[in-house]
Amino acid sequence: MGAKKAKTSLGKDEIRARLRDAGLRVTPGRLATYALLHEATIPLTHSEVSETLGDTGVDRATLFRNLQDLTEAGLVTRTDRGDHVWRFEVAGRHANHPHFVCVDCGDVACLEDVDIEVKGRRVPRAVETQNVEVQVRGRCDSCAG
Repeated sequence: MGAKKAKTSLGKDEIRARLRDAGLRVTPGRLATYALLHEATIPLTHSEVSETLGDTGVDRATLFRNLQDLTEAGLVTRTDRGDHVWRFEVAGRHANHPHFVCVDCGDVACLEDVDIEVKGRRVPRAVETQNVEVQVRGRCDSCAG
């Protein structure tokens, strides 16, 4: 996967509390999944999470349900970068930030320090109340050569 880890990690007690506060049952699979997503610095696909969790005993179907439950509970957000593959990340860490997608290799990077504001007279009111996903496409440093 090659995902960098965040500088801060949560203890199991904090993760348990977040799961319970969201109304979810605490299971080893959910603990491991949320901990991994919290440590990741980029959005991860189901396959990347599955590969990284490896031998933890969480099968792919259970992992899919866990990701779905975490998303529905508001602990995780999921986005599609146009390749029909969901990517998951912890919600609220960098609220509504844009992502950079390399058009050659498909790498996805969070643009945490970039602010994009949608304004104008003809912007529908729903834009203010819905999640607006922005992605910037181009060539990453590695592919640009």
